[in-house]
Amino acid sequence: MAKLVFGLNQSLDGYVDHKAMVPETGLFRHFIEQVRGLTGMLYGRRMYEVMRYWDEDLPDWDAEERDYAAVWRRQPKWVVSRSLKSVGPNATLVEGELEAAVRGLKARLDGEIEVAGPELAGSLTELGLIDEYRLYLRPIVLGGGKPFFAKRRTPLRLVASDRIGDNTIRLTYVPA
Repeated sequence: MAKLVFGLNQSLDGYVDHKAMVPETGLFRHFIEQVRGLTGMLYGRRMYEVMRYWDEDLPDWDAEERDYAAVWRRQPKWVVSRSLKSVGPNATLVEGELEAAVRGLKARLDGEIEVAGPELAGSLTELGLIDEYRLYLRPIVLGGGKPFFAKRRTPLRLVASDRIGDNTIRLTYVPA
């Protein structure tokens, strides 16, 4: 059975913003290896549209950016959206009832499925489907924006903490 893991960069004041929180080299390498080991990725529409950046090579990318793009493209992606009519390469639009679709993915697959997007993670948290939360705490204060926990917070239990790169602490929690 697959495990659903929600993990994102988070500012010290609890917000996520991919443009304001570009990872430093060590953290970016960590993300490359993490994505390489995934079974797949489950996206909300907005996060999927942000990540489509990796679909096309850009001439100014360095070797690590090309490596990330390659591993990201190889991963199966499932996109939860009511507004999208189609999705890009190696992606499947999740249609129908969210809980049944995600329970089906978890039952059918092994390994880790990354959940990407605070809104989607909030909905899956309310359904009791997230198995692990990984907060990549960064030394940045954003002062507002999209919170890491977009909906009701479930009680959590800390199971690990790791330093990643030069300035990131990963806090790993499971539902209590």
